[in-house]
Amino acid sequence: MRSDDLEAEGRPPYHHAMLAGGIGGSTGDLLMHSLDTVKTRQQGDPSVPPKYTSLGQSYYTIWRQEGIRRGLYGGWIPALGGSFPATVLFFGSYEWSKRVLIDHGLQHHLSYLSAGLVGDLAASVVYVPSEVLKTRLQLQGRYNNPHFHSGYNYRGTIDAARTIVRTEGVSALFYGYKATLYRDLPFSALQLMFWEQFHTWARRYKQSRDIGVPLELLTGAAAGCLAGVMTCPLDVVKTRLQTQVNSTPDHGGQLRELSLQKRHISTSSPSTHRPQPGAIALETSSIVTGLKVIYRTEGIAGWFRGVGPRGVWTFIQSGCMLFLYQRLLRHLATCDPAEKSL
Repeated sequence: MRSDDLEAEGRPPYHHAMLAGGIGGSTGDLLMHSLDTVKTRQQGDPSVPPKYTSLGQSYYTIWRQEGIRRGLYGGWIPALGGSFPATVLFFGSYEWSKRVLIDHGLQHHLSYLSAGLVGDLAASVVYVPSEVLKTRLQLQGRYNNPHFHSGYNYRGTIDAARTIVRTEGVSALFYGYKATLYRDLPFSALQLMFWEQFHTWARRYKQSRDIGVPLELLTGAAAGCLAGVMTCPLDVVKTRLQTQVNSTPDHGGQLRELSLQKRHISTSSPSTHRPQPGAIALETSSIVTGLKVIYRTEGIAGWFRGVGPRGVWTFIQSGCMLFLYQRLLRHLATCDPAEKSL
């Protein structure tokens, strides 16, 4: 096969890319949902001492007391309802912007990086509200949960959405939007840039555009893991900003009691960072200032706290999502031969 054919990026029909991305992304997210639930319980546990500590202990406790569907997989409905349309928007926007930038002469790596930013920005209008709903239902568990009192008690997804909008306003569905973008835009951009490059190397190594299942899994997983490790400092500061408790005086001079319904908990794709016991409050809403405070008080190690679990999570989730994306694109091209890749 000619070298030019191996180097050229694939250009599937837009609707193929969007459908394959939606199925691949939502499948990957659902496979990792139980880990996300454990993370959410650990971050949002109001108990002192905390009920959920180690990963294994938390998994076992939630499974034994609450089961799988309403325990480890609580909140799966808004998770799926947000993940599928978000990844549809992501891959559609990514493919469109990538082609426009490359066709206008931008260097390929910069095109992939920029297209990843555009794709995640387009998807964020869907995944942030759905993640707020999902996170609260994960933390709550089942309705009237006797095993864990989180401060949330919704009858279901629809009741949660109605209650949040009625009591906190529509803006509450977008809580943490800015902090989420600071972390997820660089992650998505780096992930897709690495994946496209790894895929090019794999095609060159195999001398074929079909690189086989092992390399399809490895290229996606390695791209996600590398991007996850590199963006770990942003994940750490985002989690610290969203889990710190801030009390502000009201007009009467007394401290306003913070409702558990508005407690700051992590949203969007799972953060695997937990603040160390005794970690000082950042006392800021600035990402840059937060990074400086963590570096000053905890050093470089503070920036990369939880990098192991984050690397594992992004390795598995990205490997699954991008593997299914490639496989489904190939299947769709076979089923719809009238639509050929450009």
